[in-house]
Amino acid sequence: MPRLQLSLACWDYDRTRALADGSVRPEGIDLVYQNLLVEETFFRMLRNREFDAAEMSLSSYCVSLMREEPAFVAIPVFPSRFFRHSCIFVSAKSGIREPKDLAGKKTGVPEYQMTAPVWIRGILQDEYGVDPASPEYWTGGEEEPGRDEKLELELPAKFRLRSIGPKQTLAQMIADGELDAMHTARTPSTFAARPGTVRRLFEDYVEVEKAYYRKTKIFPIMHTVVIRRELYEKNRWIALSLYKAFVQAQRRTYETLDTTMALTTMLPWQ
Repeated sequence: MPRLQLSLACWDYDRTRALADGSVRPEGIDLVYQNLLVEETFFRMLRNREFDAAEMSLSSYCVSLMREEPAFVAIPVFPSRFFRHSCIFVSAKSGIREPKDLAGKKTGVPEYQMTAPVWIRGILQDEYGVDPASPEYWTGGEEEPGRDEKLELELPAKFRLRSIGPKQTLAQMIADGELDAMHTARTPSTFAARPGTVRRLFEDYVEVEKAYYRKTKIFPIMHTVVIRRELYEKNRWIALSLYKAFVQAQRRTYETLDTTMALTTMLPWQ
């Protein structure tokens, strides 16, 4: 039986590198691994279905399931997990000192459906009592103008969403005090470029995130892996084949991290 050629768009993670370099091969599949930044992968897959399989924003995948004909099937592979307390930024002009102060504030998000802000809203509600509908959300590009939602959203009227101007960026707006807060996956450039104008809500975020994990046992899932539904329906076996290959690649990474004769990363403790 000939092997099925299949394209996979995924970032360069240590736990997927064996798939990228071909040392792990999915059974029955000739995998064409395309190492792309996640934003590009998400946009191209959601808008144009450009790959057979792809890393995918978990929240955007959930949004896609609400369509009349859902375009993707996810497998239980989660290449990205991330604690997001570190990703809540506030303007020095906002007067925000603690989570409850976020209520009613102008809050920037690159996209409302973006997985990182979804987790942040949930954490703020569950752990600190901040109603997700209380802030006023402003969406748009973080460093470059013009970012839109990848999939159209239908939200209850109580959620207030606005778009920033066509030449504005969230990073500059929070530094200038035009936004009070920001939920994002990437640290805004103005956090370093304009010291004193932008800070993290949780300065001791590592300890806060550790405490969150001890309490909840949750390591937040950011991304999953999806297969185009029409391809899956014709070749259902590829879901298990891909899953097993991702597991095998991850195991190889664990073995590498267990090596003690020399460090395989630049981190002295791992």
